[in-house]
Amino acid sequence: MNDKKAGRSLPSVLMLILFIVFTVVALFPLFALLLASFKPSQELLRYGLNLKIQPELLTLRNYMSVFLPNEFGATSSYLLWYKNSIVITAVFTVICLLFSSLVGYGLAVYRFAGRNLIFLMVLVVMMIPIEILLLPMYKLMISLKLIDTIWGVILPFAVAPLPIFFFRQYAMGLPKDFLDASRIDGCTEFGIFFRIMMPLMAPAYGAMAILQALHSWNNFLWPIIVLRTNEKLTLPIGLSSLVTPYGNNYDILIAGSLLTVLPLIVLFLFFQRFFISGLTVGGVKG
Repeated sequence: MNDKKAGRSLPSVLMLILFIVFTVVALFPLFALLLASFKPSQELLRYGLNLKIQPELLTLRNYMSVFLPNEFGATSSYLLWYKNSIVITAVFTVICLLFSSLVGYGLAVYRFAGRNLIFLMVLVVMMIPIEILLLPMYKLMISLKLIDTIWGVILPFAVAPLPIFFFRQYAMGLPKDFLDASRIDGCTEFGIFFRIMMPLMAPAYGAMAILQALHSWNNFLWPIIVLRTNEKLTLPIGLSSLVTPYGNNYDILIAGSLLTVLPLIVLFLFFQRFFISGLTVGGVKG
């Protein structure tokens, strides 16, 4: 009996060791950046990123440069960029989850002519590189007068193909008995979705909230095309402006970049209980 327990525990121990190794490897760059954020720029330019700890060189000046715009003018807009990124990410995530789930739910539950054709078009859009769509989307934003606005960043991707596909697959695995019972009780179709189906799709919402928020928070290509003024920029664009041909503020750039990770960590901790279950169940039909 003890031999069987030892035999069962050995693979678990090996798996635990393997996961620990993977975790250390994954956190190694983050720790190097954390250490570099407390070093002066001269040290970074001379030795680059390293794990050498020299207490006499560690300083909070880099973070002071981020949060004290009156003293250091180069990063005077950092908090404004931070606010813009939070607003755009929050609004985009809510809108994208709402409309994408409605479309995915409709394709999964209702039977109508052209349903398969619409789903095929969603799959085709998933295969088109975003670079091909930049010019027509840019012309559309000019026509709608949405250049240099947050809506110009949000609306072109408000209904995304990946969340539609994910919500459709997830909704196809939900029990349909709730629909018939709700209709008998006189509930409307929108009432069925918002009162019954949406709570059942909570794991899917949690998984997609993390993925879509991460996409919006790190998005660089489309915002840099749409946004013009410094007051409207997001964090990725604003931080990239610190590296110029006339000077490279790598110390401030690293400190500011590390602070951008905090909202993503909070978001993942908030939705982590839905993340794994949402991905595993959403990928299985029925």
